[in-house]
Amino acid sequence: MSEKELTPEEKLPVNENTTTEEVVVEEKAAEQEVVVAEQAVEQEVVVAEKAVEQEVLVEEEKVILNASTLDFDWDSSSKDVDDYSVNERDEFAKIYGDTLSTISEKEVIDGTVIMITDKEVVINIGYKSEGIVSLNEFRYNPDLKVTDVVEVYIENQEDRTGQLILSHKKARTLRSWERVNASLDSDEIIKGFIKCRTKGGMIVDVFGIEAFLPGSQIDVKPIRDYDAFVGKTMEFKVVKINHEFKNVVVSHKALIEAELEEQKAKIIEQLEKGQVLEGTVKNITSYGVFIDLGGVDGLIHITDLSWGRVNHPEEVVELDQKLNIVILDFDESKKRIALGLKQLQPHPWDSLEAELKIGDKVKGKVVVMADYGAFIEIKPGVEGLIHVSEMSWSQHLRSAQEFLKVGDEVDAQILTLDRDERKMSLGIKQLKPDPWENIETKYVVEAKHTAIVRNFTNFGVFVELEEGVDGLIHISDLSWTKKIKHPAEFTQIGENIEVVVLEIDKDNRRLSLGHKQLEENPWDVFETLFSIDSVHEGTIINISDRDAIVSLPYGVEGLCTIKHLIKEDGTSAKEDEKLSFVVIDFSKEAKKIIVSHLRTYKEKVKKKSGGSAKLDIEKTTLGDISSLSELKSKLEESEKKDN
Repeated sequence: MSEKELTPEEKLPVNENTTTEEVVVEEKAAEQEVVVAEQAVEQEVVVAEKAVEQEVLVEEEKVILNASTLDFDWDSSSKDVDDYSVNERDEFAKIYGDTLSTISEKEVIDGTVIMITDKEVVINIGYKSEGIVSLNEFRYNPDLKVTDVVEVYIENQEDRTGQLILSHKKARTLRSWERVNASLDSDEIIKGFIKCRTKGGMIVDVFGIEAFLPGSQIDVKPIRDYDAFVGKTMEFKVVKINHEFKNVVVSHKALIEAELEEQKAKIIEQLEKGQVLEGTVKNITSYGVFIDLGGVDGLIHITDLSWGRVNHPEEVVELDQKLNIVILDFDESKKRIALGLKQLQPHPWDSLEAELKIGDKVKGKVVVMADYGAFIEIKPGVEGLIHVSEMSWSQHLRSAQEFLKVGDEVDAQILTLDRDERKMSLGIKQLKPDPWENIETKYVVEAKHTAIVRNFTNFGVFVELEEGVDGLIHISDLSWTKKIKHPAEFTQIGENIEVVVLEIDKDNRRLSLGHKQLEENPWDVFETLFSIDSVHEGTIINISDRDAIVSLPYGVEGLCTIKHLIKEDGTSAKEDEKLSFVVIDFSKEAKKIIVSHLRTYKEKVKKKSGGSAKLDIEKTTLGDISSLSELKSKLEESEKKDN
């Protein structure tokens, strides 16, 4: 028998020790496992079939339901449920609808608090559903309780979940703006809470809006401690609203100004010029002091505080100080009152010594400086002017600041004294000897001195020999040889210069001085050196339309016309060109030498070096050649010094 034909029993392994009963048991267990497996397979098939059938039934029910819903008459179906007719049911629906509030979005209405939780407040506004507002919006009102009526802003009647959306903060803001505008229109007095201090004033909570209270609008009196008002509740008036920027300005001062105006009018009616009153220092400025006269203010100008000089009112008075003052003037229409303090004291000029006279020496302190002079305080309220011309014997103009400064103690002499006009002029230089008293002995004619250059003019140089002694060097007296167009070409301001006294005018306080007179006049020698027809080397230093300047030996300059600059090749000479020139004219008085280059080759003039061939040494002013050399050295040295 093959293996395929064996029965299950035959396939079991046979053990020699296995009994017949054990074989039977094993056979039954195998049969039981086969049965269980077959039942599990059958059960899974049944479940799957039922699931498919259930899905089919559901789909069929949906189709049937959709088809039946379209044609279903709900009104007729309700006839079997209640006994109301269609009209009755419509009437009842209308009655129920009337119990609900008709609301619109973006409006403010009142609602009643019906519940408060840890985070939210439930509010009934009479609508079909209640609204919920965050508890944070009621932080300003810690006493909020159920049944309180609050204002809310309807943002949305229903959100996606059907919830009514309300805002108490927005409602409060909108209502606040309405109340603030109404307060401005009606000039109503409102209350506000001062929250904090800010630059220039305070921040005030008015109806939940932050308004600005300027410092000048807190009180009619200047405020020194703003922090003292923080945390207070005060009455205010709305004085300005900026709708564009949502700014509100309030004032506490406006509440009392009307009352003060009436009080001022009564006080001013009783005022008289010359009346003495007691007042309190209210404010101090750089120009004066404001005094509170009991509801009305007056001003003491700085010049009316003291007979003496006052740099700042704080030197005389202090805040809250009580003073006796006198009324100088007042204007009822403008409510201005001018007061005086110094007028209650005698004028210092009235107590000035009777024996004080012109010529007396006084001592004082510099209190004010100006370019034209200095004011000297002899005693408080008594001043004299020292003009700058009375500070020094010097004739050239200077500023008073070069001599004095504020605070200096000075001795002066009284020059003028007018007790009626209360004016006095003083002088300092009068206490020093006048240098012109002995000018003729100190500065004799032809004496040599050293001076300081002080100023230039087109015609000369002003120099100072000593303080108070000035002199003039005319431009023609600066150099024997050099042609000077302006003194600035020769010297500079502040430099020392050697001079010779030429002339003294004591009456007019004038000295004529010279500089070139320190040396011999070289033109006496030049007359022999630069004789007519003598030839010299020269350099063209400047050419104009008509003539040219030629630099000749010994620092002398000659003049050559344009037509005499033509060279032998027919071209015209240029600047800085060195050529031979012949002297065609010489003027000792005019200090002028006319030369020509043209004649050097046209007339075949014999070149001469150092002078004319006809020069007679015996006729020279020097006397000998050694003197000529000495003069030449001096001239060259002078030329180098000038350059």
